[in-house]
Amino acid sequence: MTTYKPSRLFASASQARFAPTIQNTPPLPAIDWSQVGQTAPKLLTSSSTGLPKADAVVITWAGAEWAALEHVFCSSTTPMRYSARSTSSWSGWTKYAQNLPAGAPSDWEFWGEWRLVQIGSTTVLLFKSNTHLDWPGKTFLADLIQLLIKDVEPTLILSIGTAGGAETGDHIGTVRAVSAGTLYKQGAAQGSWPVYKSAWQAAGTILDNPNFASLLFPIPTTAADLQSLATQFNQYYKTDYSLADLDPDGLNSGDPAPRIANQSGGAISLLTTPTFVVGTTSGQYGSYVCIEMDDAIVGQVSQAAGIAFGFVRNVSDPVQNAALTSEIQGNWGSTIYDIYGFYTSHNGAIAAWAFLAANS
Repeated sequence: MTTYKPSRLFASASQARFAPTIQNTPPLPAIDWSQVGQTAPKLLTSSSTGLPKADAVVITWAGAEWAALEHVFCSSTTPMRYSARSTSSWSGWTKYAQNLPAGAPSDWEFWGEWRLVQIGSTTVLLFKSNTHLDWPGKTFLADLIQLLIKDVEPTLILSIGTAGGAETGDHIGTVRAVSAGTLYKQGAAQGSWPVYKSAWQAAGTILDNPNFASLLFPIPTTAADLQSLATQFNQYYKTDYSLADLDPDGLNSGDPAPRIANQSGGAISLLTTPTFVVGTTSGQYGSYVCIEMDDAIVGQVSQAAGIAFGFVRNVSDPVQNAALTSEIQGNWGSTIYDIYGFYTSHNGAIAAWAFLAANS
């Protein structure tokens, strides 16, 4: 997971990647936009040799997030199979590799891929980033956001995708929208960490529609699947944890109705970390809505340019048991993300669409 991938830090180079499976893997359903009096986003073509102009940019980061973005914004009339979460390319998207800066890693070959859609009267550039705070690094991510601002000329940049939990009551699939990001600084006092804020206030009129819940997809967690994941986890890592040890307070079970919390306006922040940091049941990062690995840089560059920004993040792996080691916390978080991030990202993308449509 590009935004939050503990296994990347802990798995040894010689160790085969843990690939757990579950039984309950329903497809994402076709979306009936008429339930909320709306129509599907309209796909647009562009003859631009670079990045086209658009009113807003929606940027996402990892493969499962991209699949959900594709489903909600581009192909919502048909169901999307669970196996699509690992799709590495989608038809109609254009790779953006212009103006790559000198000094970049040799295996980083493009900024990302884009597609243009229209929501009401608003043109939206969808962007799947190949550029991250952890790789190829902060400078290159800042360069990307500057390019998007300069070439696309948006009035709003939204970053959407998965995140680790920070609030101790958030079940998997909770979606939180904010317009402030705090950048973690290792070794510095928490109160001194820089915060980047936007006054962007997401309109909640579509979320308030009594039929909006019909567009959401409850995370299809089952007791049998979670127990199976714990068993597979113990077999792979040669441990002996109970499901209750790995899944504190049952937070890995999705709510019957996914929660969408609109906390935009700049008063409440998420936490962006350049290295592995996990929220736990101790609540040490409970003043933030979630933990991820890119957004504060988006906020820093956008704030400097005077561009509104917001973050719509879904909790793909809730807070971890504080009694466990950081390695176990990270590996279990990665396990839950790998299995359910596709589903949690669907509801995050729906929420992002709703905010854009409400302001269109």
